[in-house]
Amino acid sequence: MIDIEQLKYPIGKFQKPSVITTDDLRNATEEIKSLPKFIESTVKNFTEKQLNTPYRPGGWTVRQVVHHCADSHMNALIRFKLALTEENPRIKPYDEAAWANLPDYNLPIEISIGMLKNIHFKWLRILEEMRPKDFDKTYFHPESQKNVPLDEVTLMYAWHGKHHLAHIQSLMIQENW
Repeated sequence: MIDIEQLKYPIGKFQKPSVITTDDLRNATEEIKSLPKFIESTVKNFTEKQLNTPYRPGGWTVRQVVHHCADSHMNALIRFKLALTEENPRIKPYDEAAWANLPDYNLPIEISIGMLKNIHFKWLRILEEMRPKDFDKTYFHPESQKNVPLDEVTLMYAWHGKHHLAHIQSLMIQENW
């Protein structure tokens, strides 16, 4: 029997620690730094059939996951910049599922891998120069109706990248690729 929850969350759901330490932020920054090369090396030899395989029943294809990571992290970078330059800005949510059905999600994955590399390059420059008090800055997320501090956002996006990489890796194991 297929465990859909395990397929949805192969590394578990994001758990915010009660206290976020400097080590947590340093580790998350390293994970953010590594994600583009991990995704690229994982999918570089995939066939079109593999790229068009969903990671779970009713889930996105590998191609959609790769494009989603670029779009999601592009939004994360913009949200970071807004929080660093404005007082608790209200961010704009977007419909991830609807974006995954737009025509650009049929493009070659190399486009989004390149975007991911460049987004992360810029994002890392910011993360590495942030002072501890900068991580206390927040943005307001209208869906959750809460202010989200950048230290939490950093950990959440480190998790997000690993979460989607695990979708692809779990599929590889399941399909014996």
